Amino acid sequence: MSGHSKWSQIKRKKGAADQKRGQMFSKFAKEITVATRLGGGDPNGNPRLRAVLIAARAQNMPSENVERAIKRGLGELPGQSFEESRYEGYGPGGVALLIDCLTDNKKRTVGEIRHILDRNGGSMAESNAVAWNFERKGSIKVSRASCSSDDMFEKAIEAGAEDVDTDADPYEVITAPQDLQTVAEAVQGMGLKIEAAEVVMTPKTTVKVEGKHSATLLKLIEALEDHDDVQHVYTNFDMSEEEMAAAAAASG
Repeated sequence: MSGHSKWSQIKRKKGAADQKRGQMFSKFAKEITVATRLGGGDPNGNPRLRAVLIAARAQNMPSENVERAIKRGLGELPGQSFEESRYEGYGPGGVALLIDCLTDNKKRTVGEIRHILDRNGGSMAESNAVAWNFERKGSIKVSRASCSSDDMFEKAIEAGAEDVDTDADPYEVITAPQDLQTVAEAVQGMGLKIEAAEVVMTPKTTVKVEGKHSATLLKLIEALEDHDDVQHVYTNFDMSEEEMAAAAAASG
């Protein structure tokens, strides 16, 4: 499991996700609006929309919020127009950062991202300075309550997955990006509960982080993820669960 995945798991146990539910729904709404604008309001013919709807419903996003976001994407309701942007940077210990945003003002957003990095031991990087070290993969999160880890592995491989992280909570099924929807539908057809299905950026190589850099790096990642325009933060750090747990406890 990647360092970022382990950190997300620890935060879920800590309850951070529940505390920021409104912010999470806002980010889902942005993605739904943009996905609808780009590919239409029918999830059956719009894989990007279908993927975000799976994740939104798994987190119990109210159906009226989903419907409003789709209508904004179709132009049936007024709303802001968001653009996609990706920023690259470095964190403490030389960790690579890919920061994906949806914003209505790129100039404001890049300034605020730069400020967050500068305040937390990071720095902006030129285009493709770190992106080369990441590759696109399909990621399907499956509830651990759905089946045993042995069954999960067998079912995922049968469905066409490349790999499965059975230690993760929820399980993470890894696919080629073009196979994401096919595998997700096959897994769902087996009666397993999918909590999210999306294309993510995974690191080809990782950087070990320990000691003084650990808490600073995790603080930086949280600050980036808390920014309203940031949809995803991808990193290549590797850190022990003990250090992560200590950082979580220290932050309350």
